[in-house]
Amino acid sequence: MQIKSTKFVISSPDIQKCPEPNLPEYAFIGRSNVGKSSLINMLTDNKKLAKISGTPGKTQLINHFLINDKWYLVDLPGYGFAKSSKKAREKWGLMIKKYLVKRKNLLCIFILIDSRLSPQKADIDFINWIGINKLPFMIIFTKTDKLKKIQLTQNINLFKNRLLENWEELPQFFISSAKTKSGKEEILNFIEKTNAIFST
Repeated sequence: MQIKSTKFVISSPDIQKCPEPNLPEYAFIGRSNVGKSSLINMLTDNKKLAKISGTPGKTQLINHFLINDKWYLVDLPGYGFAKSSKKAREKWGLMIKKYLVKRKNLLCIFILIDSRLSPQKADIDFINWIGINKLPFMIIFTKTDKLKKIQLTQNINLFKNRLLENWEELPQFFISSAKTKSGKEEILNFIEKTNAIFST
């Protein structure tokens, strides 16, 4: 798939304010500072599409972007550590979960995992919640250019083994780097194929 056009549509405080669910939709979410904005900008060839910030927790709303006038890319608030009050984090959590469970046109949730780290409780807990609610998802390992190949393989295997403590079958995953653009073609090809089966 080639990205020919990208357009910011709306930042919504809750699902009721989101666009009409008449196009296929893909949500991107991960722990704060996982490299989500960089990944979105890499996928869309637009360095300014998603705001990049060194401050975790910058995204606080449901952000819709219209891609090629055919599908929505959704940038969701991060979970886990953020320099915000507990009350604010709880509010975001409820907003995110309500959106993920009730959004009818959401075809896949891309959960971003920092490949440099050992399995994090916040990631495992979130993935398990996704599983309990039977929501479609895939995993994207980010920042893979910052590791040697052997270390990357070891970290991914550690994460897989941690998931297998609760899962009988592992989800599909992608290996990505915003710097080298690895994973871009695979992720966009998956979206293109999934778009073809969407029906309103």
